[in-house]
Amino acid sequence: MNPLGRPDSISDAPKRVGPGALVAVCGPSGAGKDTLIALARARSAADPNVIFARRVVTRPQSGFEDHDSLSDEAFDRDVRENRFAFWWTAHGLKYGIPAAVDDHVAAGRCVVCNVSRAILGSLRERYARVLVVLVTAPPEILAARLGRRGRASDGSLEQRLARSTGIARQFAPDVVIHNDGTPERGAADLLRAIDSQFIVFSV
Repeated sequence: MNPLGRPDSISDAPKRVGPGALVAVCGPSGAGKDTLIALARARSAADPNVIFARRVVTRPQSGFEDHDSLSDEAFDRDVRENRFAFWWTAHGLKYGIPAAVDDHVAAGRCVVCNVSRAILGSLRERYARVLVVLVTAPPEILAARLGRRGRASDGSLEQRLARSTGIARQFAPDVVIHNDGTPERGAADLLRAIDSQFIVFSV
């Protein structure tokens, strides 16, 4: 088993997984990624070709993040048993995306998931079609949202804002959503990004 959190922690594959698409949503804490994903999921509920992958995290569930929870030991067991398509570590926690994602992409579906920017390079190597969507917001909005969240395990507010500021400087996303308006507007932007992959399929 490769060390968790390294770019090579994604399982080896003889060829890139396709022909479907992976829409990789990333962005700073407080940007509202989970809110936009939840709204987009609700609006896509009737479309069997759009799949929203649920993350597994070694942190208890909360009202601020939509995920399933596992202990460190259970997470490591699932890694050994190849139950994740890919996984990473951040802020002392482990995050995994279920292996079923690969089946959906191989079947031509569009899978949407919330991921870390640290593994984007590896995702592009693993999947034939990856659309990187950055969800962000002005610093004052991020600060207000993080202050309401009050999650001490993520570090101080200053530390979290510093991490957030550095995110946009470290990679070039395919789509940027400035989530400083209504959640409905941000979700509509995300849905347009998802729909764009089906336009590509038909060309």
